[in-house]
Amino acid sequence: MPRDVGLEELLREELDTMSGLSEKPMFGGLAFLLDGNLLCGARQDGMLVRLGKGNDGWALDLPGAVQMLSGGRAMHGWIRVGAEIYGDDDLRRRLLEAATAFVRSLPAK
Repeated sequence: MPRDVGLEELLREELDTMSGLSEKPMFGGLAFLLDGNLLCGARQDGMLVRLGKGNDGWALDLPGAVQMLSGGRAMHGWIRVGAEIYGDDDLRRRLLEAATAFVRSLPAK
């Protein structure tokens, strides 16, 4: 699956001041890791956001947000959103702030 370079740049701009951030090609796209833990990702089919199990209900209520699937299996705590959501500055920031709060609660790798 081709990568979404535009989304990758949007996420880089949004996350550029965050210390401990790294990038790694994964899942057919580009993953952003915070202190070694997956934070979010960019693929042609949307932005992946890691909110943590039990923290994703509010985000799944957003029109167009879906639970991430891996091999047909639901990945609880992960959502995928399309351009209608990640293109909205306020929604994108809210999702990334929630993801950052969750991932910062994890031990660094």
